[in-house]
Amino acid sequence: MSVTAALVKELREKSGAGMMDCKKALSETDGDMEAAIDWLRTKGLATAAKKSGRIASEGLVAFAVDGTRGALIELNAETDFVARNTEFQEFASTLATLALAADDIEALGGVDYPDTGRNVSEELTHKIATIGENMSLRRMESVSVGSGSVVSYMHNSTAPGLGRIGVLVALESSAD
Repeated sequence: MSVTAALVKELREKSGAGMMDCKKALSETDGDMEAAIDWLRTKGLATAAKKSGRIASEGLVAFAVDGTRGALIELNAETDFVARNTEFQEFASTLATLALAADDIEALGGVDYPDTGRNVSEELTHKIATIGENMSLRRMESVSVGSGSVVSYMHNSTAPGLGRIGVLVALESSAD
């Protein structure tokens, strides 16, 4: 079966993979869309595994605060160019929001990532494959209070809730 531009476009929209990767996936699977998606997923895991040895030392801190609970995450990439990328920043913000419901970084990895059918760990692998750099969710901290409030501060903020140095402060108080 010949691979048409429309098929390549459809696969790109579904997978987020590059044009040539989509074309190759469709060629390898005789135009079967679902098989091509599986082929890309397998290739993405292999690509992510190759890149995992590279040092990811640039990145951002992101926070989310919801009344009496706050979470702070650090997401790293290999270059500051990627760390300034909108897709990377949105990913960091979403991770911070999801971290509000997680107790630790391992639990965060298993949380469902919105609108993808993947969990956070799988989405991170997907981002590594599509962006093309090693990335790591380096650390996560959360604080909560029974009654009181949690507030945040971001030093040298690059966007709302994003920057290089972040702080969460929890103030517990009685209702007297």
